[in-house]
Amino acid sequence: MRILLVGAGGVGDAIAKIAARRSCFERVVVADYALERAERTVAWIAQRHGPEVAARFAADRIDASDEDVVAEVARRHGATHVMNAVEPKFVMPVFRGAFAAGADYLDMAMSLSVPHPTDPYREPFVKLGDDQFALAAEWEGAGRLALVGMGVEPGLSDVFARYAVDRLFAEVEELGTRDGANLVVRDEHGEEVFAPSFSIWTVIEECLNPPVVWERGSGFRTTAPFSEPEVFDFPEGIGPVECVNVEHEEVLLMPRWLGDRARRVTFKYGLGDEMIGILKTLHALGLDRTEPLRVRSAAGPVEVAPRDVVAAGLPDPATIGPRMTGKTCAGLWARGTGVDGAPRSTYLYHVADNEWTMREYASQCVVWQTALNPVIALELLATGVWSGTGVLGPEAFEADPFLELMARPESEGGYGQGWGQRELPV
Repeated sequence: MRILLVGAGGVGDAIAKIAARRSCFERVVVADYALERAERTVAWIAQRHGPEVAARFAADRIDASDEDVVAEVARRHGATHVMNAVEPKFVMPVFRGAFAAGADYLDMAMSLSVPHPTDPYREPFVKLGDDQFALAAEWEGAGRLALVGMGVEPGLSDVFARYAVDRLFAEVEELGTRDGANLVVRDEHGEEVFAPSFSIWTVIEECLNPPVVWERGSGFRTTAPFSEPEVFDFPEGIGPVECVNVEHEEVLLMPRWLGDRARRVTFKYGLGDEMIGILKTLHALGLDRTEPLRVRSAAGPVEVAPRDVVAAGLPDPATIGPRMTGKTCAGLWARGTGVDGAPRSTYLYHVADNEWTMREYASQCVVWQTALNPVIALELLATGVWSGTGVLGPEAFEADPFLELMARPESEGGYGQGWGQRELPV
């Protein structure tokens, strides 16, 4: 397997570092618009693992907004798989570029949605992933695979959903992704600061768009941002966190493959009062907009998107790890009737500790946890354990091989990342 990794930001950098510990990848080309970022990732691998491992890695420059450039770079390096690790606004050019190059494709976030023009908080319009699924027949006809939504959420949460319906439940009332953390970032004086652990561009897109809920019989509906708050008690010392509805790919993916076995699909995120307040302020000021505005500057008029200005003014998520403490938890809360016929409520989860991910990979825990899962998926594809054609989500594949490889100790050829299962009151 020869991988073109598009993007050397926090998640892309972590993907390369995790892949460096695996022997099944023949070649990994780390490509970024800023070549120096890709070179920095490859240099870290060389320093940590030595020249023999580093020989399997290379750095290159790429413009992810141009599908022709993506195709050219993929062809030049003989890529069999294009791994998309850039912001969701670049999904479609990277997706199309991979297809044009004759490569298979993976991503962790799907093509963008468009809110309903007149009734955005009740009716969906263009949903996450619609643009990709519209091309599914072309991928299937070419005998090629686009595995979409294969990060942590979506990704691992979808693997948990497949596991739950296959192994734990006879009937599922709800598949509910729940994400929470107790992460804190401090400045050089020890004071807490606002520094999102993921791309603020993506956070704004997810959190200010109308969230989607799916229910069997009535299909998809939207709600207002931050709706239906609930307190969820997260494991391993994180504790109770208020979670709210957020637009996310799981709600669009799970019903495609699991809708005949689940009655409801939701996604709720533990944002916290500060984050919700800041996002509401950005929206009120129009700073969440992606359409360029004409701005006067000392160098003359320039056009700039307000959201890009916000992103430029915040710390790069890839750099905040040394100042971060705490843990992040991603998981799936499944409720229904167990295989024994009794009511059951179960939370399947994975926790990443920032201290450990920084020590082992020099990556903060949120981006590292996201990066872990596409590498596992790539390995399952490289070894032939997973296979398929068309545009598929993680639910289309058996969950057991993924979770077994994930939890198996590194000394025995696995990833050494145990996942948990907590029974909850019914």
